Amino acid sequence: MPPIHVEHVEMSGHIIDSLLFPKVLDAIMTRGARYEIQEFRVGKRQDDPSYARLEVRADSAEVLEQVLAEIHPHGAVSVHPGNCNAVPADVPGAFPDGFYCTTNFRTQVRLGGEWVEVEDQEMDCGITLDPEGGAARCVPMIGVKVGDRVVVGRAGIRVFPVEGGEKKHDLFEFMTSAVSSEKPKAVSVREIALAMRRTKAAGEKVLAVLGPAVVHTGGGELIAGLIRDGLVDVLFAGNALATHDIEQAFYGTSLGVSLEKGLPTAEGHEHHLRTINSIRRFGGIRQAVEAGKLTGGIMYECITRGVPFVLAGSIRDDGPLPEVITDTIQAQDAMRRLIPGVGFCLMLATTLHSVAVGNLLPAWVRVACIDISPATVTKLMDRGSTQTVGIVSDAEPFLRALVHELGKTDTKSAQGDAN
Repeated sequence: MPPIHVEHVEMSGHIIDSLLFPKVLDAIMTRGARYEIQEFRVGKRQDDPSYARLEVRADSAEVLEQVLAEIHPHGAVSVHPGNCNAVPADVPGAFPDGFYCTTNFRTQVRLGGEWVEVEDQEMDCGITLDPEGGAARCVPMIGVKVGDRVVVGRAGIRVFPVEGGEKKHDLFEFMTSAVSSEKPKAVSVREIALAMRRTKAAGEKVLAVLGPAVVHTGGGELIAGLIRDGLVDVLFAGNALATHDIEQAFYGTSLGVSLEKGLPTAEGHEHHLRTINSIRRFGGIRQAVEAGKLTGGIMYECITRGVPFVLAGSIRDDGPLPEVITDTIQAQDAMRRLIPGVGFCLMLATTLHSVAVGNLLPAWVRVACIDISPATVTKLMDRGSTQTVGIVSDAEPFLRALVHELGKTDTKSAQGDAN
């Protein structure tokens, strides 16, 4: 009779109403393994955690390994965890074979018998340990150096998935991971405004990820106003957003179209290129502001208000502007440096930048993605950014509604403080 391969795992938290527990059972059976529930405790109150202990049995070590790999991201960990395993990297810019691939969920590794929080949490990375073995952090593949101690396997690692089914404290949480052109937009916008205010009140940063349609549709001044009011702390965009924002400040056009009249202007097709050339002749956006050439718009407000920004380039960029980072790896690293402390991310009218930034954010950062195409939000969630709320809307109408709601929440906050 062939040997039976066994592993004991446990789960805790809101594993029932979040559907994590049935997902684990389904994964075990789907892979052709079996389970026995050895202990099961259900929380007596809505906020109480539940606990489950399972014996997982498989007819081969390979099947058991597949099962454990699938249930691990759902929070199922070994009952008797040892320390995590790490081996030195032998190739620069590559992990050792068998490296642990991270999720965007909160993760801990076991070092010296103690659970240690993994820093800089990010999906699709590896985990390296410091030389003393007392700390761990996520590192992208390209950042690995020879000799780095890289965690391999799943031993001594535990993941804390987002428990999406637990009690929702506000409508924003209730609507997470849903997108529809038929949702009540006014309610959604109101909750985004409240989430931004709460983020600021908690001392965290609001990150805006913007596409050029923000300017094309006439929403540039609305974003500039949010920056002036201290409601945007970090900006990620591309060459196009900055170029058309500055073009609007110089010529009153975006892609040659008058933002006042909505009609193409004479020689307007040259405006974006002349804008880039002017900024390059000054030496950069900041120099244009200091020289008094650039006197308004999104980039002007970022410079004058000290709001950091990253402009990540693409193969189709004209110019580009001097501040645009044309090396994508350098652009990723520049974004990573500004993400710590971000509590809320507003993604507006940019598919590629939204997906790219979503890959960098840990799962506990709330995300609102607004685009005229539902596919943008769907792509973002399909790639792991499941904390996303989606609104199908053009940029300017959404921004106008958001600014209106932020004004109302500001009034309510002031009244609440007075009371």
